[in-house]
Amino acid sequence: MARTLLIQTAKAMKTRRTPARPVSDVKGKGLIRSLNRASTKTKKNPPVEAAAGRPKEPSACERCGAIFSRRVWRQRREVPHALLDRASWTTCPGCRQASQAVGLGRIIVRGPYLGGHEAAIRRRIANVSARAAYTQPERRVSSIERQEDALEILTTSQKLAHRIVRELKKAFGGRASYAWSDDGTLLATWLR
Repeated sequence: MARTLLIQTAKAMKTRRTPARPVSDVKGKGLIRSLNRASTKTKKNPPVEAAAGRPKEPSACERCGAIFSRRVWRQRREVPHALLDRASWTTCPGCRQASQAVGLGRIIVRGPYLGGHEAAIRRRIANVSARAAYTQPERRVSSIERQEDALEILTTSQKLAHRIVRELKKAFGGRASYAWSDDGTLLATWLR
């Protein structure tokens, strides 16, 4: 019995067909977690494409000049004239959301610090949104409204709202809090 087991093991090692170890024998959580495929996407469509459908390639935005090519919207890139001749003109998702004032991120800036430093805060918000729009034009600020003692900012993505509040905290100090809702929106507040 032991001899046949040794022969089978030698054959398996010779042909490199060693049986896979069961997950219970695996040591460490990293390998266990890598084998778990629950809640992974089967299609690799961007969220914007899933919501509105994929536009024809190449497409160009009438408002901001972003180009949709290779399944991605890009802005401020050198574009060959041949590509522009073939492009279909449409409105990009970022311009569409900004014109409808739809926001997945809402930021509230409060505190007595706002009164004396509003210009610096607005410049920081503009710089962060410009940097985000360079690589992903669908992430932008929809509106900035001054209320009595607060500043309310709507963004087209929750990631941009999170980034703006994090940068305000990093630049000016204060406290930041985030509240995600079930419908996919983020309410971020910054207080100093």
